[in-house]
Amino acid sequence: MKIAYLDCFSGISGDMTVGAFLDAGLRLPVLKKRLKALGVSGYTVDAVPAQRGGIHGMKFAVIARSAQHGRCVTYNGIKRLMRDSRLNAGVRSRVLAVFATLAAAEARVHHVRVDKVRFHEIGDLDSIIDIVSAAIALDEFGVRNCYCLNLNAGRGLVTMDHGVFPLPAPASLEILKDTPLSFLDVEEELVTPTGAAILTTLVEDFNARPGIRISHIGYGAGARELRSHPNMLRVIIGDSREEPLPEDEVAVIETAIDDMSPACYDYVVEKLFKCGALDVYLTPVYMKKTRPAVLLTAVAPQHLADTVGHAIMEETTTSGVRFYRARRKKLYRYIKSVKTKFGTVRVKVNSGPGGIRTVSPEYEDCKAAALKTGSPLKDIIDEAKKNLGKGASKGAASSELI
Repeated sequence: MKIAYLDCFSGISGDMTVGAFLDAGLRLPVLKKRLKALGVSGYTVDAVPAQRGGIHGMKFAVIARSAQHGRCVTYNGIKRLMRDSRLNAGVRSRVLAVFATLAAAEARVHHVRVDKVRFHEIGDLDSIIDIVSAAIALDEFGVRNCYCLNLNAGRGLVTMDHGVFPLPAPASLEILKDTPLSFLDVEEELVTPTGAAILTTLVEDFNARPGIRISHIGYGAGARELRSHPNMLRVIIGDSREEPLPEDEVAVIETAIDDMSPACYDYVVEKLFKCGALDVYLTPVYMKKTRPAVLLTAVAPQHLADTVGHAIMEETTTSGVRFYRARRKKLYRYIKSVKTKFGTVRVKVNSGPGGIRTVSPEYEDCKAAALKTGSPLKDIIDEAKKNLGKGASKGAASSELI
């Protein structure tokens, strides 16, 4: 699997990102051709060799013939532009994800709804081209996952459309929440909002460090020459030496209950699964005045969080529920049908880097075989595990947790 490390030792901006990929081997004529699918005119792009602090790289530039592209100063305008473009689905998805990150940050900084966000510097045509070009570059190299080696920001003040602001700029800092960040003793804007959004959107886990067999290295030059260090962004591209586990975000909904009959929980749990919960569990807890209670916890996809939460409040005696997001890593799951002397049994195999991790025969299949043959349940389970791999036919694979 192709991956990329973004080494942000001098921060990151949109043009530095594109310049690094051009220096790594992306051909400018190819980028220009693919940018035509955006359906926007009034600009040209160029890339020239540049040197910063003794390191040679590439400086990418967008020369716009108009100050702004009128349709795109709002988040909804960006979505319309992507919808009307001829960019492929992968590029569109990445571009929209970056602008969604930007829009969410701007909405929080200016206290407006996301659909009311108006981009200012970010709405300039060159920023739009930077983001689309970065997505095209990833598509050209076939990069599936990105990782960050380090991220350094500058300090001082910067003049923006709304006035003078401290660095990192408010939108950049909002985007960089929960991101490992170091500050250099440099009075320059090293991390721009566009760069921050590209980085945090592409990098899912800033602590992950998978091994890599390096195939391409590129340096993207920043706008200024700095005395303290080379003002460059380095990109390292190659094949991962290990397949990273899939990740996603889920909603955790919970409440503590001390006044409901235990007989009701079986029905409640069943109802929550029907509402789309991925998992439901009950934990004995003590509440105030040491009253024994039950902590009811449900795990659900983000889009079903409200549905599951409403069902908890409807079916229990609770006065409210808590919601929070949780990241999860998942082993790959495969279902195999295994032939045994007791009959065919499905076996769940959870696997990840390093080979098979866990093997679990399907309980209901083993139970049915035990009832049918009169054999001990444990013997059927052991037989299914022993016969795994002996001509078993692989079923549909799934990355869902069991």
